[in-house]
Amino acid sequence: MAVTLALTLAIAFAAPATAQQVQDCDARASARNLAEPWDASTRTFASGAIRLAMIDMIEPAGAPFYLLVLSPPYDEIGDRQCRLIEGPGNMGFYSMDLETAEASYDPALGLTVRVPIRLYGQGDIPRETMLDVLINQATGDISARVAG
Repeated sequence: MAVTLALTLAIAFAAPATAQQVQDCDARASARNLAEPWDASTRTFASGAIRLAMIDMIEPAGAPFYLLVLSPPYDEIGDRQCRLIEGPGNMGFYSMDLETAEASYDPALGLTVRVPIRLYGQGDIPRETMLDVLINQATGDISARVAG
């Protein structure tokens, strides 16, 4: 099953998808913006070395959620890098379900986390899809794509 998931994710990252912007953390990454309840809005992976957290900016109402990533490599004082993943158009996501996110590891690529999200699109019904986040602890590279 792990091989099938790894192959599916490798194909997903190779297939056309919407690349999301991954940037250094800014004021949006403040603890005051952590989505409530905190226990449902944060997850750790790789024996705690990687932490993902949902950020809730409240506005705009159709795209308030961002994904915060804390991960190796560590800097000279032992701090992890901090990145923020935005949705399409430099906005957030309509919703995000970090509790049901699934992870797989491929030594050649790194850790891939699939997070169910919804995007506010055309019309009144948000589109359900997946946010695939690839984290390479060795290089510090982080990339993200919305499937389909």
